[in-house]
Amino acid sequence: MAHLKRLSAPRSWQIERKVAKWAVKPACGPHGVDEAIPLLNVVRDYLGIADNAREAKKLISGRKILVDGKARRDYKFPCGLMDVITILPTNENYRVLVDSRGVLRIVKIDEEAAKWKLCRIENKTTVRGGKTQLNLHDGRNMIASGEYKTGDVLKISIPKQEIIEHIPLAEGYLALIIGGSHIGEIGKIKKLIVTRSPLPNIVELENFSTIKDYVFPVGKDEPLITLPRVSIYG
Repeated sequence: MAHLKRLSAPRSWQIERKVAKWAVKPACGPHGVDEAIPLLNVVRDYLGIADNAREAKKLISGRKILVDGKARRDYKFPCGLMDVITILPTNENYRVLVDSRGVLRIVKIDEEAAKWKLCRIENKTTVRGGKTQLNLHDGRNMIASGEYKTGDVLKISIPKQEIIEHIPLAEGYLALIIGGSHIGEIGKIKKLIVTRSPLPNIVELENFSTIKDYVFPVGKDEPLITLPRVSIYG
């Protein structure tokens, strides 16, 4: 479907529903429709640096907006979890995160934090030459050593994509919950339970349990990210 009504837009979007009929539908890209915000909405609705779609499109097509250090000229470009957005005219930086209501939020970060992002390893494949390719949650692929496991998180530089730090999905590490009833919470991993069935693996945290797909490691003693406050949008 090429068009999207505002009333039918994903509940994860922080937009007003009744001010207009249509919303921008994200283009195909590194994040799914329910997991991403179109770049035009970020510029106009989230940050308010454009009064209307025409002004937002002008900024975007003029290479004034960077996503993960690269200028994106498509106003439908999908911005998803952990993406870093830079506004060149104001030299401000933001990270896409999720709050405790499951709403995607844009959190302001400093210039140093804008030099990196966190990427979760979704799966691994072996490519020509016996090298290991890591397939990350934001659609990017990297050639790296085989020591990294599915579910681990890499802190990488942007836009160079160099690995700065490895955050394993392991006992004692902090994790952000990105789905389910505990979405937006951070807890310490206590135990990983591998199920001997088609059911998903389980991760036990300090006060609750959830499936592995919802667990996004974010640090050891302190989380590397700052969570947004609860959104007023439902």
